[in-house]
Amino acid sequence: MNVSENYRNAWESYWSETSDAPGEAIWDADPSLTSQPHSELFLPYADTSRTIVDLGCGNGTQTRYLATRFAKAVGVDLTHAAVEHARRAANGTGVEFQQLDLTDIDAVRALHTRLGDSHVYMRAVIHQSEPAARSRVAAAVAEIIGAEGRAFVVELTSGSREVLQRAAADPGGPGPKLRRVFHHGLKPADASDDEIPALLGEAGLTVLASGDTALAQTENLADGTRIDLPARWFVLAGK
Repeated sequence: MNVSENYRNAWESYWSETSDAPGEAIWDADPSLTSQPHSELFLPYADTSRTIVDLGCGNGTQTRYLATRFAKAVGVDLTHAAVEHARRAANGTGVEFQQLDLTDIDAVRALHTRLGDSHVYMRAVIHQSEPAARSRVAAAVAEIIGAEGRAFVVELTSGSREVLQRAAADPGGPGPKLRRVFHHGLKPADASDDEIPALLGEAGLTVLASGDTALAQTENLADGTRIDLPARWFVLAGK
């Protein structure tokens, strides 16, 4: 089962209508707030001579940072529009991007065959995936890391829904960046707190470390405070 056409089209339309301006996507936070601190948590477990694959890379902001910490970085995303954003932003720096449906196990296996056991960075992908696809996304993580790679996965928790509800209830409604997320039918924080670790375990992944964090967004609440979405991170090994 691949993702539905409605889901694919929602993301394609979102990225098609997003400019190349840094931070226009609400989750496009500066790496100093995201992949940099995540790397500090991850590096004690990860061999930096291996490739790291950024799953759901979007416009590639975090992928480009990861390329400074690992031997090679590859960003993959479901949508053509996101990959084109990422390639333009990379501007020939050697970071690789490709379109990939994480639920397409044959395509995921082909990527693993090409790269070998690699590390994975995945920020907030399972929580907004279609329920029927979530187990395949977790399985893709396991396939890519194989026996020797490691994964850093961070996913929103139920507390994020409360923050988003507060943002939507602000005078005048949600800000323009969050409004665009809702307009395109995207569903942040849609998975339960118990579902994420269960899916990771069912995929054969072992938790080496975990902790609570928050994912910084590029939009503020009406009172001027930045939208930070509660999340949990996991460092994972395969079989």
